[in-house]
Amino acid sequence: MADLQTAAPAAKGTKPRAKKHAFRLDMTPMVDLAFLLLTFFMLTTTFSKPTIMEVAMPDPKGETDVPASGALTVLLDKNHTVHYFYGLNSTTEPAQLHTTSFGTDGLRKVLLQFRQKKGMVLIKASDKAEYRSMVDALDEMNITDTPKYALVDLAPADKQLLAQAK
Repeated sequence: MADLQTAAPAAKGTKPRAKKHAFRLDMTPMVDLAFLLLTFFMLTTTFSKPTIMEVAMPDPKGETDVPASGALTVLLDKNHTVHYFYGLNSTTEPAQLHTTSFGTDGLRKVLLQFRQKKGMVLIKASDKAEYRSMVDALDEMNITDTPKYALVDLAPADKQLLAQAK
């Protein structure tokens, strides 16, 4: 509250003068109001919810029941490179490896074309692949609305195929 200080009474016989009042403003109510508003807005706002991505991990035994005709295998390698082939790779039937990028006319285009076949995408990362490559591949799965994809370990036949591509 504002305090008013009164001056001492004037002596007799002198002309009365206007009283000068010292003014002091009390800031307590304004600070109380500021903290009440701050508390109100903090309690009534909705905090940003963390965005999560559901990933269905494959069978821990390593068995996949994906037919070779309905599979697209994406191999992630060092230097943010992406290789892919259609079907499953085996030592008896080696796959034909293609190389692309993470751009809109790269992996995304391949995934959009493959989505019409309604198959499953197998994502395999080599030991030298960056974490960023895996995140970018999963982002492409979400962007293209790929219904079925799985993260799978790299097979020895796939390692040979990557070694031949270099």
